[in-house]
Amino acid sequence: MDEIITSKQQETSPTLRIIPLGGVMEIGKNMTAYEYNDQIVVVDSGLMFPEEEMLGVDIVIPDITYLEENAEKVLGIVLTHGHEDHIGALPYVLRRLDVPVWGTALTLGFLRNKLSEHHLLEFTRLNEVTFGSVVKLGDFEIEYVRMSHSIPDAAGLIIRNPVGTVVMSGDFKFEQSPVDGNIMDVARLSRLGDENVMVLLCDSTNADKRGFTPSESLVGDTFDKIFSTAKGRVIVAAFASNIHRLQQVYNSAHKHGRRVAVVGRSMEGNSRIAEELGYLKIPAGAKLRIDELDSVDPTEVVIMTTGSQGEPLSALSKIALDEHKKIKIEDGDIVIISATPIPGNEDLVNRTVNRLFKQGAEVICDPDERVHVSGHGCQEDIKLMINLVKPKFLIPVHGEQRHCSRVVTLAESMGYDRESVFKMHPGDVLVTDGVDAWMDGRVTAGSVMVDGLGVGDVQDIVLRDRGHLAKDGVVIVVVGIDMNSKQIVSGPDIFSRGFVGEDYHEELLEEKIQTVLAKVNEFIDTDALEDVDDIKAGIRKSLSKMIYERTHRRPMIVPIVMEV
Repeated sequence: MDEIITSKQQETSPTLRIIPLGGVMEIGKNMTAYEYNDQIVVVDSGLMFPEEEMLGVDIVIPDITYLEENAEKVLGIVLTHGHEDHIGALPYVLRRLDVPVWGTALTLGFLRNKLSEHHLLEFTRLNEVTFGSVVKLGDFEIEYVRMSHSIPDAAGLIIRNPVGTVVMSGDFKFEQSPVDGNIMDVARLSRLGDENVMVLLCDSTNADKRGFTPSESLVGDTFDKIFSTAKGRVIVAAFASNIHRLQQVYNSAHKHGRRVAVVGRSMEGNSRIAEELGYLKIPAGAKLRIDELDSVDPTEVVIMTTGSQGEPLSALSKIALDEHKKIKIEDGDIVIISATPIPGNEDLVNRTVNRLFKQGAEVICDPDERVHVSGHGCQEDIKLMINLVKPKFLIPVHGEQRHCSRVVTLAESMGYDRESVFKMHPGDVLVTDGVDAWMDGRVTAGSVMVDGLGVGDVQDIVLRDRGHLAKDGVVIVVVGIDMNSKQIVSGPDIFSRGFVGEDYHEELLEEKIQTVLAKVNEFIDTDALEDVDDIKAGIRKSLSKMIYERTHRRPMIVPIVMEV
């Protein structure tokens, strides 16, 4: 009987491959590749903050091995907006891929600043786009659509290609009273419903929250109330890139006779760029230099700072620890945490809040106080987006497992089949021929950890060792052996750090020494001194056993055998 070969198996018709390299089943490091006819267009290139167990890691970026292997096919990188989880990896990616980049004015403004810090600006081809314009890259045509988000110049993308139309919502919410007056282009989205959209990649960050996301203007109302009644200084902590929030702080401060001092390197840089480009409009006389704080009445001061996520090196964390050079908490100070903790940062934020209370500040961080609203759409926003675009297939992005699963439920309530929603992981490949869509294998993908100047050199074994050291400490053994006479000529000297207190270490010291001597003499007696690695392994095993029997702890054992 002849084998029947389906079109999916044979793939004789042109196909589009959609490959998320990050930003699916996780919050952060957004990056998606679109591949057609030996052409690849990449959307976004973001970072993610390290998880708690990633000790010593600064940031996490997508693994771009697949793009490097197909570098000759990559036509360029197209950006949706200027948040770190969408542009933060570019300084590392552009070292490996020499491709042009497209983005809106503010997005490129933030990116230029970042590339300049990495000494890459003069080597990068940046192309500014406006809303409604179309970027043509090979067989791809990418149209920019204005969206509402917590940063100006956020875009959704209409990605046309010979196979069909794909829409990326980007980060969005349906904001009816935007701070900057730039309303989301709902009319353009509604026309997409008549264009037979094949796939919608939809922001799912708030898919587990009911209703619509509240308006940013509510935060401005809250600022008005607090600024008008505060008996001292008001300190507002927010994301450095939240220009809308900064604008509202300036507006409310000016209305109530206060001036604003911006503190924190990233916030100072972003506010300067936004003001230069016209996205931040500062009322006359509303600026306050940090060196003027001591000479101004506290009732006339607002301090806008970084540190809303409890970052240890941020300005707010230093203030909370009473370690900031210029700012000390005073009686009557009110601190507003104008952000929601990123998953995993809750403990850091709570620690900072407790320290601020200890310093004598009143801290406002309760979501019910309306000092923060999200820039991402909730369930009704997501359903409205789907109803406007009317895609045949859905891919939830910018969300963890629970968010993606919730999108499946929402789609089913709207009449979609469960099979029409693809819950993808980084590296998964979705193929569409313009009629159907299916999963088809994987490409290399994952996370690359950046630690200082090292990119990708911190592997899982390094993190395990760091965790081991942090949890149980280390015991170092130094012994010198004359390999000719087969005698111990120095040591063993034993040191410990992070294992037990000095007194207990001394109490165990003699027993440790005898254990090491016994193991080395065992090698001497059997004439097995030729392989130093075997000696080290023997010392490590015997000493680890002895320490566990005495303390029920497993410190890292580091034997150093010097051949004399």
